[in-house]
Amino acid sequence: MLTTTKYRLLEIIPGATLWLSFLLVISLSFVKPLWIIYFILVYDLYWFIRIAYFVLYLFISLRRYRAVNKINWLDEVKKIGNYEKYYHVVIMATYRENYKVLHTTMQGLVNSNYDTKKLIIIFTRECGQRAGQAFEEEFHQSMRKIKQEFDGKFYNILGYIHPLPPPDELQGKGSNCTWAMKKFKAEVVDAENIPVEDIVVSNFDSDTYIYPQYFARLTYLWLTADNPHKHSYQPLTLYNNNIWDAPSFARVVASSTTFWLMADKARPERLFTFSSHSMSFKTLIEVGYWETNIVTEDSRIFLQCFVHFNGDYSTIPMHVPISMDTVMGETLWQTIKGQYKQMRRWAWSVEHFPWMITRFFNNKNIPWLKKFRYLFNQTEGQFSWATGPIFMLVLGRLPLYVASYRHMESALVQNAPFIMEFIMVLAMAGVVFSAVINVFFLPDRPAKYKKIKWLAMILQWFLLPITMIAFGSIPATDAQTRLMLGGKFRLGFDVTQKHRR
Repeated sequence: MLTTTKYRLLEIIPGATLWLSFLLVISLSFVKPLWIIYFILVYDLYWFIRIAYFVLYLFISLRRYRAVNKINWLDEVKKIGNYEKYYHVVIMATYRENYKVLHTTMQGLVNSNYDTKKLIIIFTRECGQRAGQAFEEEFHQSMRKIKQEFDGKFYNILGYIHPLPPPDELQGKGSNCTWAMKKFKAEVVDAENIPVEDIVVSNFDSDTYIYPQYFARLTYLWLTADNPHKHSYQPLTLYNNNIWDAPSFARVVASSTTFWLMADKARPERLFTFSSHSMSFKTLIEVGYWETNIVTEDSRIFLQCFVHFNGDYSTIPMHVPISMDTVMGETLWQTIKGQYKQMRRWAWSVEHFPWMITRFFNNKNIPWLKKFRYLFNQTEGQFSWATGPIFMLVLGRLPLYVASYRHMESALVQNAPFIMEFIMVLAMAGVVFSAVINVFFLPDRPAKYKKIKWLAMILQWFLLPITMIAFGSIPATDAQTRLMLGGKFRLGFDVTQKHRR
């Protein structure tokens, strides 16, 4: 293992590279504006190609989504047989979510097109010392109501209170779920002699509403996999539980995230786990559960398994949806802050970079091509996340202004603005396609909103350039800078507020 000092240097690399790129583009725009104009044109072209690929993969994934969801997967599972022995454990870490949120989640689970007596539900709430004593007591009351209403409909419903973790652990979802699963194993699995290889774990956020086919589809993929313990299973995440109520900018961010994740489903060879996902309990135990000292445990668990199995591990796209909340606070300002913090937390996945370098370096059994592919996808994605919108929409104009001020009359200077505009117009095809697809995934319009609201759902996409910078580049730059600086600048686990009208 590399030394702590070298690991710290690796943490600095992403942020340092990012800021060096910004400084070079800005300084060279004044010194060598033609160089930067060439660079921006090539960069814009690169992004246009990326968007073209995005539209293609989104279209492929949409076709698979429609095909998958036409099939009755419980019937397919019954044809295979031997599925009754498997248990599905659903674990959900909670912080301050109220009864309404937890009840909606339970309603989705009980409506499953599957034998719910094979489902074990675990809610694990942060203790009063972290969430507040009132919220701990509210959780106890909510669990009593939930157990009373759903009594006899599941194999078991458990409610845990996660004590404050030790100093070497982060107060967040990873430490909470790891503690709860160890407790569950000792008190239920071991006590009842349930084979760990017969348990499938689904780690959901507390606002996750599953669609009826989720567990049937998951079980089918489990039964037909070459080795089910060497795969994670990733649903399609829709952020639309409260999308009609959320502000327009939050809707654009939520839908953009859904489409990006959906496009990735067409490329499973590069797919990580993200947010709510499922995996083998046996494998989870083997890799030491979710790491307890990081923020982005949802994607790190994939990397843990990938290294543990020497690269022989992958994520299978389910193409069955789940729905979660669009970010929404009680006020507009709370929504803006909550959206920013959510995107910054997701961008904190840059913390995987030094981890991947050190583990990949020390594991000679993983094929080098797999190492390169995952490392490149991770680092290029983080860099583009922070730089793309800034380069295209802001800094890309700077060398043109400098060249114009200096009265440079070359053909490149004269034509560059038109070329950039032409590329941007072509790229808008991706925005138009997203707007059309967005309508397809919207839930039914609540009766309290008039039909004119549909127009707002389409026109909102004109906000995309703003949201790409405000809730894309800036929080990604923030995250990489914090990792670079380290110490007190490191992120803790920011909990996204769950609010519904």
